[in-house]
Parts: sequence; C-alpha cells; structure tokens
Amino acid sequence: MYYKNKQKLDNALQDIVKGKDDKLEQALNSIIDQLPDPFKDLIEHNFIHKRIPKEYVLCSISFAVSCATGLTFFVNELGYTNYANAYFAIVGSRGDAKSEAIKIATAPIKRSDDRDYDQYLSDKSMESEEDPAVSRKQVLLQNASIEAAQKIHAENPNSIGLCMDEIFALVEKMSNPNSRDGIAWRNFFLEGYTNGHIDVSRKTTESFRIKDTYPTLIGGLQHQFLPKLFANGNLESGFIDRLFFTTLITKNDKLTYGEIDPKITEIYEAAINNILSYKKQSELPHEHKKQFEICFTERASKLLFKYTQELIDRKSSAPPMIKEYCAKMQISIQKLCIQVFMMRHASESTFASKLTEADVKLAIEFNEFYFLNFQKIIEDNFKEKEKPVSVDDVIRVAKKNKASQKAVIEVTGMSKGTISKKWNKE
Repeated sequence: MYYKNKQKLDNALQDIVKGKDDKLEQALNSIIDQLPDPFKDLIEHNFIHKRIPKEYVLCSISFAVSCATGLTFFVNELGYTNYANAYFAIVGSRGDAKSEAIKIATAPIKRSDDRDYDQYLSDKSMESEEDPAVSRKQVLLQNASIEAAQKIHAENPNSIGLCMDEIFALVEKMSNPNSRDGIAWRNFFLEGYTNGHIDVSRKTTESFRIKDTYPTLIGGLQHQFLPKLFANGNLESGFIDRLFFTTLITKNDKLTYGEIDPKITEIYEAAINNILSYKKQSELPHEHKKQFEICFTERASKLLFKYTQELIDRKSSAPPMIKEYCAKMQISIQKLCIQVFMMRHASESTFASKLTEADVKLAIEFNEFYFLNFQKIIEDNFKEKEKPVSVDDVIRVAKKNKASQKAVIEVTGMSKGTISKKWNKE
C-alpha cells in the first residue's frame, strides 16, 4: 500500500516497531482520557495514592456498571436485542492489587446490598404465617454454589454479579468433565451471556424459571493458571471467547504521601447509585415499565454497522483461536455501547438521551483494548513468540512507501549514521 500522507506513514512505521505492551498502554490511556470525570478520577487517584494498576480499576468499573445496569436498559440494533452484562478476568501475579481494584469499584453496590440486607432482616422479623415469604434483595455474590446462584438470580431476576478474588477454583470445576457443578456453571455462563432462560426443576426443592438471565462475573487469575483456563472444554465451549481479559499494563513504584480526596469516591458512588436507582425502580411491583431501550442516533447506528462488518471480515481471515473471539466481539460491542452510555450519563441521570457516535467510538476502543489483551495472552502462553522487527524491515517498508531516512530515524531512535549505512546497503 502506498502512503500518500506522511503522518499516516509515520504511524504505520510506529506500528511496525511497537510491541503489544506499548499498544495496550496507548489504548488504555486513550480510553481513560475519554471517560467522564467520576470514573477517570477514581482510576487516576487510586493509581497515584494506592498504586493500583489503572487497567484493573477500569475493568472493575466496567463490571460495576454492568451489574448496576441489569436488564433495565437494552439496545436493539442490527436485528438483535442486547444487554450490558459481561464477564471479566483480571490477570496478574500475587500482590498486583487485583482484589483491591474490584473492592474499590464495587463498593457502592456492596453498600447497597448491605442496606437491602438490613431491610431483609427487619422484614423477616415481622413475617407471619399469613404473609408470603420475604425474599432477600442482593446483587453481588461471593463463594456461592451453582444451586445458590441460580436461586438468588431467580429472586433477583434483574441482575446478579459473581465477584471473586480468584476465579481459578471456579475455572478448575468448569474444566473438569466429571464435575456436575462445573458443567452447570459453564452452561449458566454460556446461556446467560445472551440472556437466555433457565428452568430449574428439582424433586426435593422448589422449582423455578428465570425468563431472561443476567449474570455478570469478575475475578482475578494468576497468569500461571491461564493454560488451565483454556483447558478441557472451556475454549471449545466458547466460554473463553466471552471473557474480557485485562493483563498488567501500568505500574507505579512511587509512594505518594497523603490520602485520596473523599470527594473522589463520593462522586463515583453517586454515579453508580444513579444507575442502581433506575434498576431498583423498575423492580417495584407497581412499576409498569420494566425496561428502557437506548436508541442510537443515525450516525451512531451507521458506525456500529460499519464496525460490525469489519469484525465479520476480520473473522474470515483470522487464525482459529482468534476467529471465535472475533465472532463474540460482534456481540460484545453492543454490550460495551450500553456500558459507555451508562457511564456518560450516570452523573446527571440523563438516560433518556440517545447513544451517539462518540459513544460507539469509545465502545470500539474498549472492544479493541480487550482484544489486544486476549492476543497478548495467546502469544505469551500458547504461541511461539514472534521475532522482533529488525531495522532492515523498517527501512524496507519506508523505501517501498518513499519515506525519508529522517522518518526511520524518528521511529527507531537510532543514530543518523547507523540508519544511513543500512539505508545505502538496502
């Protein structure tokens, strides 16, 4: 391809020498810069004061928004209805603050669950034989069995969020063909991703049906366990392709004296509570309107259409492990559009607005960011690493596209004399 524009050529040369880590950090910073202040500030201040990787907090915020949104909001584009639920895996080593990131981002939902639990105890104490049994309202689950998760979801049909410090135990069950619970968990997540129904029939306990499921999942995973995550049917079943992975990208080794301004967490909590309040309002028995469609502007709809076609084209030429992930990206982009929209409007509760082209663009950046993380995991764990691009390769591309030696010097950072010798040799 001939590059007529010098800036485009410079960018192409930069891409040649830039590794996955550089691309991931660039993508991460671009996303954070575009977030509304309540979310951006929470990420930046926790990175400065608590040294928590930015990408971990970003991923955890997405999970919190996903949980808080529930079935209350949906989009209907390209012939499909989609909701915001998603599954997240934070990959790192021991001591990387994976759990702390999740704890900080989900704190508003945890406090909401605390209030609901207190109310449940109060209602339970006043329960009589004539009254129907009181159900407990909650969103976040920890260490639940599959039977408990299904029952809790039946009592809280709008959304549940499985929030785990480490998901390895769950993954190990799912990759064990002899584990009845593991198979049930995997089916729960596979069906729940596209909000399918679940019908539970038992002889000894109450039977129930969830017409539209909405599970979300987040957990840390030590990188040495990644091969087991991909083993024994998890990859073949499509569970892996439904995960948003986040690897370690940023690191802060410098202590900062002082504490995070309480207003940072208060403003973030207010934004999440605004989303939660819509969900809780829709759950009231007397509330007739249970769901709200997020409508796209015409430009936003066209951009989504164009990007989805690009994903279909990319899938057709992708290698096997990447091919299936590209297929799920056609679903995840719509989920991310909802998440971005909810973040944009959370502070002012302006959820009656239309989803704009800017929202779709940011959702695309999110989708590509998680895709880069997935590629990095594949390359680091399941493929022979690619050889680094040589200076000779860069010069070859530059000459082919009629670039100057100066452009190559700027891209590679090498001296003028070294580039001149190699240039003449080529």
